Parts: sequence; C-alpha cells; structure tokens
Amino acid sequence: MKFFQRFASAAHDMAIDLGTVNTVVYVRDSGIVLNEPSVVALETRNGVRRVKVVGNEAKPMMGKTPDNIQAIRPLRDGVIADIDVAEQMLKHFMDKALGGPSRFRQRSNVVICVPSSSTMVERRAIRDAATNAGAVSVRLIEESLAAAIGAGLHVTEPRGAMVVDIGGGTTEVAVLSLSGIAYANSVRVGGDKMDDMISSYIRRKHNLMVGEMTAERVKVTIGCATPPEGRGMTMGVKGRDLVNGRPSEVEVTEAEIAEALVEPVGQILSAVMQALEATPPELSADIIDEGITLTGGGALLRRMDEALAAATGLPVRVADDALICVAMGAGRAFEDPAYAGVLIAG
Repeated sequence: MKFFQRFASAAHDMAIDLGTVNTVVYVRDSGIVLNEPSVVALETRNGVRRVKVVGNEAKPMMGKTPDNIQAIRPLRDGVIADIDVAEQMLKHFMDKALGGPSRFRQRSNVVICVPSSSTMVERRAIRDAATNAGAVSVRLIEESLAAAIGAGLHVTEPRGAMVVDIGGGTTEVAVLSLSGIAYANSVRVGGDKMDDMISSYIRRKHNLMVGEMTAERVKVTIGCATPPEGRGMTMGVKGRDLVNGRPSEVEVTEAEIAEALVEPVGQILSAVMQALEATPPELSADIIDEGITLTGGGALLRRMDEALAAATGLPVRVADDALICVAMGAGRAFEDPAYAGVLIAG
C-alpha cells in the first residue's frame, strides 16, 4: 500500500467548461491547460463502436467520414445529448489535461459549468458523466456566474452587474449581485444557430449546399451583427451546386451574411431587453454605470457590442479572453474562498 501512496500523484482540482462547440479545462495552480473542440470520432469495426480520436483530431473529420466512421458532437444546446460518448470525451480531456492517463493518479475534484436553464435531469446527466469519467466529487456552477467571475466583475459586492454569455448552443443573460443571480434568462441561440442560418441563406440565395465547417468559417471571416456600408468584405465559398449537382464556388458578401444573421442576433437582443425589463430598479441603476459585459465565442462576432449598445443605450464591452472566461471563472471559484458560496454541491 505504501508503494502506491508513494508514487500516486495528488488529486488535481479542475474546472471544466463543457461547451457545445469547445471544451475548456482549468487545473488548479496551472490555469487553462486544454481548449479543444467538443467532437468525438467513432469507428465501427465488426459491429463494435469505439472512440477513434477526440477534440482537435476529430473536428477536421466532420462531414468527411466514410461509412464506418462517425464524427459527432455529444452536446447540443449546452446539455448532453449522448451520455456514453460524452463520458468518453470527458475522460479523454481530463486525462489529457493532467498529462495523460495514469494508473497511480488519484481521482480529481471537478467543477463543471451548466446553463441556468438546464433541468435537474440534465444536471444529473452531467454529474454522472463526470463521475464515470473519473471525478471523485462533482460540483456545478452557473455558466453566467462563472463568466462574470472570469471577466473580472465584482459579483460578491452588493452591486448589480450584467453579463451576456453567447456560447455555441445557448446565450445566457444574467444580472448578478452578492454572489448570486438576481435574474437569469437563457435562450437556445448561439454560434450553432448562426452557422445554420448562414448555410440556409447561402442555399436559398445562391443554390449552394455548404457544410457545417464552411458555414462556421464564413461566420468567423466576414460575419457581423450589423450591416456594413455597401457590400463590405467578400469571400469565396465552395460547396455543391443544387441545380446541376457539381462542386461549385460562389462569392458571398459581408452584407449578405449580416442579413442571414438578423434572426439569431435579434433573439439575443430580445433576451437582453427582457432581462433589463425584469431587473429591480436599484440594480438597473448600477447597470447604467457598469454597463453590459459580453463573454463567450459569440461575443467575438464583429460589431456585436455595437448592436447591443444601440438596442439598449448602455455601454457594452467584450471581456478579455472571452472564449475562456467561463472556465477561468469556474477555476477562480474553487481557488478563492470568497467565491465558495457559488458552487452547487453534487
């Protein structure tokens, strides 16, 4: 027994932002150690399905696999859609974050971020997946609260702060004060919905079928929340022509993509307006001074802050390191005793 104790490494506390598009892992005393796509490639051989690759290696396979290989995302709209695959993905990421699998490592204490709109069943699924992946204890933290801590907002003070976390599957809008959530709203609109709207628009306007990764590339390159002056930037998009069935390339403009994104951007603005209408007056007074903080990958959509500022009349800022804000906040929550009350026991 002493032999194993001698060579066993200490348990590593870690915080995981289990996102629809990306998974980010924060390890105590090490910071962010992993940021990879939430994608798993499964290979079927002799009727047995097993994991082939995960994360960075699996994402390029999406839409390009033969019949015996399937590249899937086990999370949809911020919650687990396929629990078995999610467990295997989590185990892979947890092992990789700690330097690879080890027989002698103790099981880890884990904090996982969850959307405020997730049900008890969905939260239980996340706890079970983390426990089966090797966690000795699992605690949860609301995504919006973690995002606010990661963005450097003073959530422990009796002062209102508003955060809008635009992720891949959901957008979380929350008003925070005294380490708690005074108001929270979640809409199932995010980066995925934007990609869908772009691919639908290109199909409708140009008779061109494009894949999920191409739509995402268009969004990152020329996507914007408000229309530019004139046509704006342009880029070539390749796909399958729906008229003659041949591979084809068309040119799309920034103005066209802004038009394609009108609906998802409008839904996000509507959720923010609802939150402002439901906020108590004293907290509203604080928000006038503090403004609105944008976090998440969707916050990086060009001119998103301008669109929100125009709709609300409030100052809007994009948080530093918006993509990893949630994981950073969850990590600080278990490192700093001041945030002890924000963690939900598993």
